[in-house]
Amino acid sequence: MKKILIIQPIHESGIELLKNNINYEFEIIEDTEISSLKSKIVNCDAVSIRTAKLPAEAINVTKNLQIISRHGVGYDNIDLKSSKDKNITIAITATANAVAVAEHVMFMLLNISKRKNMYDDSVKTGKFNERNRLPKTVELWNKNILIAGFGRIGKALIKRCLGFEMNVFVYDPFVSSDVIENIGGKKVENLEDSIKKMDAVSLHVPLTEKTKNLINYELLKTMKKNCIIINAARGGIVNETDLDKALNENLIFGAGIDVFEKEPPDDNNPLLKNEKVFLSPHTAAFTEECMTRMSIETIQNIIDFFDEKLDKSKIVKL
Repeated sequence: MKKILIIQPIHESGIELLKNNINYEFEIIEDTEISSLKSKIVNCDAVSIRTAKLPAEAINVTKNLQIISRHGVGYDNIDLKSSKDKNITIAITATANAVAVAEHVMFMLLNISKRKNMYDDSVKTGKFNERNRLPKTVELWNKNILIAGFGRIGKALIKRCLGFEMNVFVYDPFVSSDVIENIGGKKVENLEDSIKKMDAVSLHVPLTEKTKNLINYELLKTMKKNCIIINAARGGIVNETDLDKALNENLIFGAGIDVFEKEPPDDNNPLLKNEKVFLSPHTAAFTEECMTRMSIETIQNIIDFFDEKLDKSKIVKL
């Protein structure tokens, strides 16, 4: 019988796949402190994990661990070197969250462009008759948006942008022009040059040494003053201090941030008090439907792995 450690609770739909299955036993833990992880993970055959850190210190004590199934698509919370050294497979929920994240990007883009908080507050605080004094909103129609990273989320997002009749440009060195153009976008080769012409930028790239602080003050200075930046990918891609400075200097229109370099962000993070930023607590995928899909796919990836039929597209290349 295979032992599965579920680090952080997941939707019951995924757990149901394991109940009454004679091939598996499982334990759900919420304590993600390293000492607890080490004691619980040591004899497990598989791990399900959400956003908690899984460092080398924990992975290296394992005796039987064969697969780490990530509840999501990012895996920067897992130590890759120790996983590779121990020949552990890392799988992601490659198909579950694209729609939810793409919708969240549009939710942020609309809230910022339509000044949701300001307009909502004006009515609720009895300032209805002062509406003509409010700064105007902007339309999405005919605006240029750059989607940086064209995986499943990027492909889901472009459909929604085209529905608003936006002009969609895509930066992804690993996707051909034909693929992008067939969906209705236009491929750009240089991120720094193309970003200067954009009215909106949505980030969907992994956090790597190359993408860390990708959006920094020097780049922000080159953008249009009406540009909106959305980051629902990974914290650290946008330099938060630089973004705050750029917003305060009116270099860009606004920003939507779902992910932070440190989570939860420190109380003194300047973005928390910046009225030009629309924030959410790393919840772009937190729809009821998506959480159901991700829990099922997370556990199914483990089952498929041991049944030797795990889809290779869901396996992280180490």
